[in-house]
Amino acid sequence: MENRIGHRIRRIREGLDISREQLAERSSLSLLQVEKIESDELIPSLTPLIRISRALGVRLGTFMDDCESEGPSVFRGEERASGINFSNESSQSRTAMTYFPLAADKAGRHMEPFVIDIAGGSDEHILSTHEGEEFIYVLAGEIEIEYGKDVYSLSAGDSIYYDSIVPHHVHAKNGVDAKIIAVVYVPV
Repeated sequence: MENRIGHRIRRIREGLDISREQLAERSSLSLLQVEKIESDELIPSLTPLIRISRALGVRLGTFMDDCESEGPSVFRGEERASGINFSNESSQSRTAMTYFPLAADKAGRHMEPFVIDIAGGSDEHILSTHEGEEFIYVLAGEIEIEYGKDVYSLSAGDSIYYDSIVPHHVHAKNGVDAKIIAVVYVPV
């Protein structure tokens, strides 16, 4: 799945007869970023993906969908697909978070649910901001969420719901791996 995000963005953009330059301008990204994303040299963080989805008039999940179904989406643990590692905004290195989509086959959804494995270690703490809301439930380990000027520590069983427009960053606490469920809502 990871290596198809750029291809899907390019296919949607071309289908809408939008140039790379127009997409860069509409999404407030550089032309070089758009080119690298479309060629799958760079898997962006959620913030640029949200900007691109808004610029193209599609849901965020459109870039990660394998198929679409009008009925309910059932996810079985043994069917866990390969994860997606986005790049952070300051470098092309992958973040310490691996995203596993939970509803890639649900058409017309307004939320993006993920199981996310967070590796402990040296992930850069670069705050991001985007439209919408996020809900996080900690399954295992401990995480810290930098949210504006505050820092919240959460352990297994804890949850947090916040507005994504406030600069934020989620990372494993004390360098120990963690696992969360995250639901991202971005208004269309």
